[in-house]
Amino acid sequence: MSGSGDGADIVYRPRWRPGGHRIGAHRGRDAGGLGTFRDTVNFLRLPDARRIDIRASLRDPFEGVAVRRFEARSPVETYALIDLSASMRFRGRADRLGLAAALCTGLARSATRIGDGFGVMAADGAFRDELYLPATRHRAAATLAAARIGDAACAGTSAEGMMEAARRLAGRPKLVFLVSDFRWPAALVTQVFSALALHDVTPVLLADTAEDDGLPAFGLVELDDLEGAGRRLVLLRPSLRRRWREREAARIETLRSLCAPFTRPPFRLADRFDAEALTRHLLTT
Repeated sequence: MSGSGDGADIVYRPRWRPGGHRIGAHRGRDAGGLGTFRDTVNFLRLPDARRIDIRASLRDPFEGVAVRRFEARSPVETYALIDLSASMRFRGRADRLGLAAALCTGLARSATRIGDGFGVMAADGAFRDELYLPATRHRAAATLAAARIGDAACAGTSAEGMMEAARRLAGRPKLVFLVSDFRWPAALVTQVFSALALHDVTPVLLADTAEDDGLPAFGLVELDDLEGAGRRLVLLRPSLRRRWREREAARIETLRSLCAPFTRPPFRLADRFDAEALTRHLLTT
């Protein structure tokens, strides 16, 4: 079953220092009146008598006046980009869309709690306008949009609409969680990652242990191709199961190599959502 990570917050730290005048939770690139102490500068560089540092001024051999400068705290915009192609209908030990919705709900709660905006975009072969939410700091709106992902229809045979999602994110850098099983052609993965290169992107690889452990060593298995090729009966043998696992391992390794020039390493989300595991990934990559 998919879970909500016991209500724990997702803690994240953008790779860049955001700018802007709005007060937020992240270390900004600008100096401001509030925040962490940064350094002292000459009064002529920052003529603010309220922040004169008496001790630093008295120590100045040139008898200059020192002013304390603080590191501004700024907000960021956080987006979840959700793949709604047909393979996302998969249900094994968890409902794949349910996992995506649990992740989005955790992000919505965590972002809005610290004053960040949270937005949702979804796509299959086309951009899904009905699920689009521009980044908002309104917690109820963000949580509602996140929950709607769990009830979305997955019928598209591709994820080409992700390119439109990337175009709509143009502008200042954002924190982006790209949520998919990534059963895409390698060329599309590269195109989407490249289009999002301005942003701080974490690919979230949705997986299910039933895909690995649920296959018998020997026996008849009915396979359903969610991309539209129908069902077929397959005689599973140890050699075929081994090749299946080898191909899956190679697919994930290819994804990791495609991520390297553009994004953080992928985070594997299998069976249930764990906010603390995602936090550890974000703070160590």
